[in-house]
Amino acid sequence: MTTSQTASPEVTSGRRRRWRYLAGLLVLAVLLLVGARVAWSWLNPMGEQTIDRSQPVLLQSIKDLSRFEAATGTFQVVVDLEKDANFLPDAIKGTRTLFVGAGGVDAYVDFSAMTANGVTVSQDRTEATIRLPRAQLEKPNLDNSRSYVFAQQRGLFDRVSDFLSGSPTDQRELYLLAEKKISEAAVASDLRARADANTKNMLTGMLKSLGFTKVTVKFTDEP
Repeated sequence: MTTSQTASPEVTSGRRRRWRYLAGLLVLAVLLLVGARVAWSWLNPMGEQTIDRSQPVLLQSIKDLSRFEAATGTFQVVVDLEKDANFLPDAIKGTRTLFVGAGGVDAYVDFSAMTANGVTVSQDRTEATIRLPRAQLEKPNLDNSRSYVFAQQRGLFDRVSDFLSGSPTDQRELYLLAEKKISEAAVASDLRARADANTKNMLTGMLKSLGFTKVTVKFTDEP
């Protein structure tokens, strides 16, 4: 025979007091945590919060492309831009900025510029002659992830002016100068010649796969 033992009223009352005590500590900890977060948000007015209220993207136009992207060049330039003030030392007024600009330039052939007799085919359809315009260069496309200010020196007046304006120094001039220098480098390179050669090889291979045994690709400035 087994006998069950029942806790005395004193023991039961002690357990209840302990549970109430633990529950009270838990509630107090939660209140302290929430209060600390609220207090920190009030005591930290310099804290930032990012809210994206951008409007939906609007499609403005669609164009059918009739061009062949024949080559792409990747360029990088270090822009050293210095601005001095008359009769004042650089430590007082003046800036010097080193900016790394990186981006690409596409070379393309515009098929829509072909003349009416741009494509001629022999009667037996074994020979084809194509006359194309020369390749052109797109505007440089700077890569923002690889373009950045490497170093900058500013005079006292410039620092104060930037601080009072509440906005960083405008980098638009640096980007425009980098684009200009990259564009000049692309013109001086063999990018367009490479695009002409790639276009000629592409059309020759495509027409021969269609059954033409002789394919001649010329450019409009060639005799």
